[in-house]
Amino acid sequence: MADKGAAVASGADPSGDAARRRNVPSSTVPGAATSRPQPDEIKIHGAKKSPSVLQILDEWEFIIAPLIFTALAAFTRLWKIGLSPIVTWDEAHFGKFGSHYIKRELFFDVHPPLGKILVGLSGVLAGYNGSFEFKSGETYPQELDYTFMRAFNAFWGILCVPLAYFTAAELNLKRPAVWLVTLMVLCENSYTTISRFILLDSMLLFGTVATVFCWSKFHRQQKYSFEPEWFFWLFMTGLSLGFVCSIKLVGLFVTAMVGLYTIEDLWNKFGNTRMSYPVLAAHLSARVVGLIVIPFLVYLLSFALHFAILTRSGPGDAQMSSLFQANLEGSEIGRNSPLEVAWGSKVTIKNMGYGGGLLHSHVQTYPEGSTQQQVTCYHHKDANNEWWFYPNRSVVDWTPESEPHLISNGEVVRLIHTQTGRNLHSHDISAPVSKSQKEVSCYGNLTIGDDKDHWKVEIVKDVASRDKSKLRTLTTAFRLKNAVMGCYLRAANVNLPQWGFKQIEVTCDKKNNPKDTFTHWNVEAHTNEKLPPGDPGKYKSPFLHDFIHLNVAMMTSNNALVPDPDKQDDLASQWWQWPILNVGLRMCGWDDKIVKYFLLGNPFVYWVSTGSLGLVGLVTVWYILRWQRGFKDLSQDEIDQIHYAGLYPVLGWFLHYLPFVVMARVTYVHHYYPALYFAILSLGFLIDFTLRKQHKAIQWTIYSVLYTIIIGLYIFFIPICWGMTGSNQQYKYMKWFDSWRISD
Repeated sequence: MADKGAAVASGADPSGDAARRRNVPSSTVPGAATSRPQPDEIKIHGAKKSPSVLQILDEWEFIIAPLIFTALAAFTRLWKIGLSPIVTWDEAHFGKFGSHYIKRELFFDVHPPLGKILVGLSGVLAGYNGSFEFKSGETYPQELDYTFMRAFNAFWGILCVPLAYFTAAELNLKRPAVWLVTLMVLCENSYTTISRFILLDSMLLFGTVATVFCWSKFHRQQKYSFEPEWFFWLFMTGLSLGFVCSIKLVGLFVTAMVGLYTIEDLWNKFGNTRMSYPVLAAHLSARVVGLIVIPFLVYLLSFALHFAILTRSGPGDAQMSSLFQANLEGSEIGRNSPLEVAWGSKVTIKNMGYGGGLLHSHVQTYPEGSTQQQVTCYHHKDANNEWWFYPNRSVVDWTPESEPHLISNGEVVRLIHTQTGRNLHSHDISAPVSKSQKEVSCYGNLTIGDDKDHWKVEIVKDVASRDKSKLRTLTTAFRLKNAVMGCYLRAANVNLPQWGFKQIEVTCDKKNNPKDTFTHWNVEAHTNEKLPPGDPGKYKSPFLHDFIHLNVAMMTSNNALVPDPDKQDDLASQWWQWPILNVGLRMCGWDDKIVKYFLLGNPFVYWVSTGSLGLVGLVTVWYILRWQRGFKDLSQDEIDQIHYAGLYPVLGWFLHYLPFVVMARVTYVHHYYPALYFAILSLGFLIDFTLRKQHKAIQWTIYSVLYTIIIGLYIFFIPICWGMTGSNQQYKYMKWFDSWRISD
């Protein structure tokens, strides 16, 4: 009875009598059997028609359309993907990183590890042994299935197309606009090209697109809070955020967009006086877990995998702490090194601050200040990192042949640079960058110098012993205090200008802060033939310490990637050139014998999507002004549509674009590609909002023109994606502007 009542309330008729009953006066008893329709009735009303092909296609469009778009994406991304047999553009970097994972050798890069782990996985699946060096322009060996590795990366680019379809649908765009957005992602030439090589950009794009999709799904669940599907899309948004941030830190920009949305959402809930505090607390807690804890755990897991895989010594050793290096297979750090340090010991000294490097000097001098020999911190193995521990100048009877004298806490020593023979020195001259601190230089020699060459050893802690009386290899954290100046040797991840090779500035800091780890140092490599070998490398570095240390080193190195004014970088470009498609990028040599690829977008998609950003803003301002004057042009649903489908894509574009405007690092055209996706969504919204109330004929005419232009230009420029063979002159028809260096 309950089911029947519900059916009646919803307008359903389980018995089907209403469908057979004619609306004419009748003397029959209600519920009695009715006569079958007569032949003339069938002629009048017609027999029930089966659905047409178009009706079936319309009903199943939500499955058929994305399948067709995905198939087209697979074709455009995979066609002739192995045509060029040479290492192309940044394949030289990321292919090499994949090799290190396969060989399990520690390396360093400015990006988080997940994308490079996936590159390594593609190599393993391709049967690659990690032996190829991936030198730029070099031909791939026959035993390396580079085509499979490229196809693995193309897979992530292919997935962006159906995700764009479903995202546009979740943003409540009409079907023609959904197709338009999907078509712009499918027929964006730069997306096609960047997906066809062993790079991280297709994974980054996938992570960005997946995050926006999951966010849009979660937003549509707002009326069903705490339902299973609500939780599912909340946590999927968090997983997507963790994934994209673990590929490149550019993922933090889409994280900021989701964060601002969450803040607005919680603020609105806070203003809802009908919502109890326990429910409000539950909303807050769910978002903290889903959008902060889960992404961070994914990010943390990527580094746990990184450390678990890379167990052997490699080119990135010097970026990590000394204790971490000591536990790597094949590392010489701590192997047969004397446990305690003495006068005459040759050492390398590592800064213990997060991202710290090795104390370093070279023959180049400061261009200003003392003009003496530079002292820096350097993150790579080098003979210029080596120093001698010598007694201070008051000890006159010691020679290198004397019996060992172990260095103790509070002892005053000299540090002599082994390659130049000069003393580590400080004086009352401001440091070149950190002006509030003092310059540190190398000065004099074994016989020439003064008391400012003297440094007092202050032991902070020893991870292997409670005895802090002696200076020990690896395990002792110590500070060096200039005996005359009273300041402490410090290296705080501040990069020197180009004259200092972008290495870390070393200063002498008057502040006496024993907890400042940038003033903490430890002895890393140690040789002294007069001392017995020990095994200080048996102590391990904590994972969280290594995690933070590596992330600081990544950010420090990334900040050092600034343009060199003395060098011409033909591949670099400026932020203002990207939205107007003023420039492209040659991905390889331009010789006639080489298959050539040019990184350039679909002009229509770029130019019109850029214009849409301003137009969405103008539309918003227009309706705000009319609302202020008392006009009610929009329903609440239309206001929400502008808010979430229009303004949030514009916000996402700004969050992905503006950081490259203000940052000093060198930039390239592919840095714009995540921002471009948000511009595409903005354009899709603008076209949809403008046309959705127009006559169907007008809508389909305009959409047909847009589809034709997008597809036509994509096909026109497809040679730059699939590879240009022969002379570049035969492709000069695509060189619309001189800055598009498609032909010479």
